[in-house]
Amino acid sequence: MPAINALRLTQDLLRFNTINPPGEEGPCAQHLGALLEAAGFRVTAHSLGAGRASVVATIGGEDARAPICFTGHLDVVPLGAKPWQHDPFAGETDAGRVYGRGSSDMKAGIAAFVAAAIALAPSLERSPGVSLVMTAGEETGCEGAFDLVSKPGALGRAGAIVVAEPTANFPYVGHKGAFWLEASTEGVTAHGSMPEQGVNAVYKAARAVGCLEHFRFTTPPHELMGQGTLNVGTFNGGLNINSVPDRASIGIDMRTVPTQSHAQIRDTLAALLGPELALRSLLDVASVYTEPQHEWVQQVFEIMSAYLPQRPEPRIATYFTDAAALKPAYGNPPTLILGPGEPQMAHQTDEYCVIDRVDAATEAFGEIMRRWCGV
Repeated sequence: MPAINALRLTQDLLRFNTINPPGEEGPCAQHLGALLEAAGFRVTAHSLGAGRASVVATIGGEDARAPICFTGHLDVVPLGAKPWQHDPFAGETDAGRVYGRGSSDMKAGIAAFVAAAIALAPSLERSPGVSLVMTAGEETGCEGAFDLVSKPGALGRAGAIVVAEPTANFPYVGHKGAFWLEASTEGVTAHGSMPEQGVNAVYKAARAVGCLEHFRFTTPPHELMGQGTLNVGTFNGGLNINSVPDRASIGIDMRTVPTQSHAQIRDTLAALLGPELALRSLLDVASVYTEPQHEWVQQVFEIMSAYLPQRPEPRIATYFTDAAALKPAYGNPPTLILGPGEPQMAHQTDEYCVIDRVDAATEAFGEIMRRWCGV
């Protein structure tokens, strides 16, 4: 099979509209699956509903050592209200950049590891092997990854994981967890001209927001991730202006570190907010961390030194990734977040990825695969 150009593949992937919701990753997954199957990979698609799919592609494999896994998500976030100067689904290039929704987050990363794996395919057949996991539904809580985890045998094995999220080709050794709660309160409705006959649920929720504004975690900070954070991201209450609202809710977004327990956080907030607030979990994904001194991590740092101004030092991401689902499912192998996208361009209007970084990531991913597989 002829070599795949990572930039052209990035452009091809950008032309699939995979905005989530609704997702519709199926055609994009099918395109990648066909390329990989033609290159000799064993490919399995996993439905996540109508028009939606994740795809797992593997090549090689032996008992002595597990394959190395590269993973990325196919869905992208909505465009936002601000007009784009570049067509978000055309893969336009200009001044050394490729533009489009998902260019940095994270279709360029997927294109880079797919191109690298296809180039090496003939030599990977008789090696520990490579597994490529491309998921639907990451942007709405790692749905596709958790779906794969729930299906016996869907993932196979992995001895190390590279998550090709946008890091500008700096290897990150972990990311914070995400714990999202809805706190809701009930009241008694009444006419707005007679508020004394009702119980205002918005007032109860507002008092809770006041408590949360000054809340600080007291658990020990992590050496690299620091302390967990809490933000009230949504506030909803009332049906019309001239009624006493009988329900209100707030959305609490916490980004957590390995020194914290989500169960303990929930207990702490329940005690703080009191019995008038009911808590419901919306998202619960753990933090991910690999010791920087791990032998494989240091090997990847060495490889990436050729593409960066200096040898990398340990960094972490504040966002969560599919590694929160995949790392435990694979038995907690060493995991790095490493991809060509620009971190600051994720979810932005006129999102772009620097083309030189895509080329560098493709070369680097190939070298990471070669070293793991001994080819």
